[in-house]
Order: sequence, then C-alpha cells, then structure tokens
Amino acid sequence: MSLSTPPLLPEEQIRRIQQDLQRARRRCRWLWGFLIFSVLLNAGFYTIRLFRSLPHGIERRSVFVQRYLSGERDSSDKIAVIRLEGIISSEMQGYVGHDGMVGDIKEQLRLAVEDENVKAIILRIDSPGGEVLASDEIYRAVHGLPKDKPVICSMGSLAASGGYYAAVGSDWIIADDLTITGSIGVIMHTLNYKDLFGKIGLRSYVFKSGKFKDILDGSRDPTPEEMDLVQNLVMETYEQFLQIVAKARGLDAQQLRDGLADGRILSGKQALAARLVDQTGTFEDAIARARGVAQLSEAQVFDYVVPFSLSSLFGIFAESRSSKIQVELVPQSLKLQNGKLYYLSTHLF
Repeated sequence: MSLSTPPLLPEEQIRRIQQDLQRARRRCRWLWGFLIFSVLLNAGFYTIRLFRSLPHGIERRSVFVQRYLSGERDSSDKIAVIRLEGIISSEMQGYVGHDGMVGDIKEQLRLAVEDENVKAIILRIDSPGGEVLASDEIYRAVHGLPKDKPVICSMGSLAASGGYYAAVGSDWIIADDLTITGSIGVIMHTLNYKDLFGKIGLRSYVFKSGKFKDILDGSRDPTPEEMDLVQNLVMETYEQFLQIVAKARGLDAQQLRDGLADGRILSGKQALAARLVDQTGTFEDAIARARGVAQLSEAQVFDYVVPFSLSSLFGIFAESRSSKIQVELVPQSLKLQNGKLYYLSTHLF
C-alpha cells in the first residue's frame, strides 16, 4: 500500500497563515517591549524611593524643582515662596515620604535653608486650618528656621485657625485687607445616632475594659464624666494654641482668652487692629518686605513645584479610570474624623 501525498493548501490559506504569523510576531514584540518598559519604570520608582529614604547628612535629590515667578532672572540672590494651601493634614497625599503635605512643606523648607542663594522665605498661606498635630508640625518647622533666613508670611484669601497657627511661626505677617483669619480655637466632632438605631430596630452591644473605652460612641448619649473628659482635652489643646499666639504676638493671654480667642473670624484689617498681623498688603508687598529685610537690591523670586513625570501621568490615567459622579455638600477634602482634634474653622464652609 503506497502513501499518497497530501494535497497542497490553496494560496489564499497560505497567505492567511503567513499574516497570522506576522501578527503573532508583532504581539510578541509588543509584549517584550512592555515587559522591558515595566522593569525600567519600576527600577526608576525604586531609585526615587531610595533617594527619599536616605538619612540626614547624605546628599539626596528632591522631587521639587524651582519655578521662576518674578524678579531678576539672572540674580544669584533668591527669595523662595513656599505654599501652604488647603486643609492641613498629614493624611493628604504628598510627594515626599509618608507625612503628606506636612512632609512636602518640610522638604521645601529644607531646600530653602540649604540653598545659600536663598536669602529670605515667603510662606504663602491659603488655608482654613486642619489637624492639630499637622498644624503644630508646620508651625515648629517654620519657627525653627535659622535666623539668617527671615520668613515673611503672606496670607491669601483665607488663613484661619490652623492656618493662622502656622503663620505665627514666621517673623512678619502680612494679610490682605479682605483676608479671613483668626478663628483661634479647637474643635472635636462626633455623631450621635442613638435615635436612628431605635427607629430601625438596631442595638449596639459593647464589651469594654474600662468605662471610658467606648467614649464618643454614637449609639448612646455621652455621660457627664465623658463630656468633661473630652472638654478638658479640647481646652488643653486650645491653651497651647492660645499661649503660642500670645507669645508670638506679644499679647496678654488672659485678654486673648476673654476676647478674640473665642473662635471668631476676622478680616485682615480687623486682625491688624488686634495686633494678630503686622501689616496689611498684597503678595507683592510681601516680596518687597522680604527684599528689605534681606537687604537685596535685586532678587529672583521662585516657588517649588514637582515637574511632570511618567508616574504622575499614570496617576492621571488611574484617576480617570476610577472616576465617578459625586454630590458633595462640603469640599471633598474636608472630612472630619470622629474623635479627632482640629484647628479648623469649619463654619467657613
């Protein structure tokens, strides 16, 4: 029995097989290219994180670069502008480390201090305040700067509560006539949903090691002891705010306690009359003040920004993929956490 030769494939089938092979090769090249790109990208991210985590004393590059704003471009003398904007929080996403915007502010201050050409710093504030600890950290970072780097605070439309707390760490405060500032005080927020539980037939059972372990539990009314404990904590934090303002502004603490330090907001003009600020004026006036204090005939004014990068591009794509429609009654960044202390002027919203 002889084996028969299989019939040849038609030319059209041969052409299709060749096209399929070419497409497969192209897909393989794309896959290999994407794999190599992914490896390089991850190596870059790892290198950036490594630079950020280097200990103090070792020179490292920063994610921030200088952006020219005004003044003489060719001048070696510089004035650095550092912006404190929005809700003050260590939980807000930042570019440096795990401290959010607080870490970003500290990093920019570090760059300004280490730059010998920076002769003065302008702290530009547009903030209603925020977390107690975050506000205090920024105040201490500003207050602790070397004396040869004078800090001029320039208030924007809003520099209240924690925003004002941070401002008093500077050497000179300038507010616009229409700036909203003041709001010296502390707030703690919680919700009570006991009546709602009763309407929908829910009960909360709590097993605790001590009588205060479930303090501020919203499923029941607080006891008088609990209310006193929380109020004392609020007043202790408030007292620190008040004493810092009194010392920085040369004011009598008791007069502040009995008067302006009751949470009220003030205009820039009112704040000047109350000696909470040193001058009313614009951002340009702050630049002029910085020039004068540093004795500069000319200077380049700049701020710090993060340049465009692939990581930011991918972040934009990720946000676009997860976008959704939301109806918000307050700014999305304003999320008061139950039981947390804030230097925050909430009534501004």
